[in-house]
Amino acid sequence: MWPFVFNLSLMTPSLNGDVLIVKALHIEQLTKVYPKGVQALSGIDLRVEQGDFFALLGPNGAGKSTAIGVVCSLLNKTSGKVRIFGHDLDTEREAAKACIGLAPQEFNFNMFDPVVEILTNQAGYYGIPHAEAAERAEKLLRQLHLWDKRRVQARLLSGGMKRRLMIARALVHHPRLLILDEPTAGVDIEIRHSMWAFLREINQQGVTIILTTHYLEEAENLCRNIAIISQGRIVEQTQVHELLRRLHQEVFVIDTAQALDKMPSIEGFKLDKVADHRMEVSVSREHGLSQLFAGLNAAGVEVVSLRNKQNRLEQLFMDVVNHSRGTGV
Repeated sequence: MWPFVFNLSLMTPSLNGDVLIVKALHIEQLTKVYPKGVQALSGIDLRVEQGDFFALLGPNGAGKSTAIGVVCSLLNKTSGKVRIFGHDLDTEREAAKACIGLAPQEFNFNMFDPVVEILTNQAGYYGIPHAEAAERAEKLLRQLHLWDKRRVQARLLSGGMKRRLMIARALVHHPRLLILDEPTAGVDIEIRHSMWAFLREINQQGVTIILTTHYLEEAENLCRNIAIISQGRIVEQTQVHELLRRLHQEVFVIDTAQALDKMPSIEGFKLDKVADHRMEVSVSREHGLSQLFAGLNAAGVEVVSLRNKQNRLEQLFMDVVNHSRGTGV
């Protein structure tokens, strides 16, 4: 089990006697202006609940990395407030930083250090005794299938192994908030899914996770809540399933058992043949899949498989971003 212990000091009574639980991350009116007047963040507000698995999405240059940099004290903000588990980043910086584990997109460990030393050295920065650090390192390396590489120099690891090492290093001090910046970039599907399983496990055990990713299926599969940032502003913050409910029409790819010599005609649906055993069909929420399958069955078409042509979240993401830019949906 992940050694997560709920800190009762983070529960405070309100004036009426109710217990208030502080946010894992609470950002208010955060702005960041770089030299020469380049404004990366324009007064963003963001709230992430304790125990959440949260996606922060946005196109390149939208402000994601700047926001993460400020939260992790890698960049100084221009104005606004940031609190991590109730700790104000201005007045309690060290306490706030101790709550965070960061796995950035770029590999930033010493490539000539052995894998296990990267973790034990990181633990040392947090005052963890070496014997305890070694125990934590072993557990994480076993969980992430890196234990047999513990004596290997990091430079000799594959890209996927280096990604897993970044996550292990971010977790070695047992942070309450894990921030992952493109954690599965460049790794194969098998490794990606094993990393998903590990992240789900530690989230279920209490670690709050904030994820940025360009693999939008990753956000759809892992996250419960989502914020979309565009041009330095939060343009959407909601639950993932609520965002997906806005999708009025989806395009599906259907593989059939028999060759499609003649396309069936089903009222309310437009079916397009793309190969001998494959068709595409647009399905609206009004009609739904059950009506489609009933029509295919009546036409004698046996369905072998069905899948979305386009990731649903990706389609909505583009709609939201284009709307925020005033380019239409």
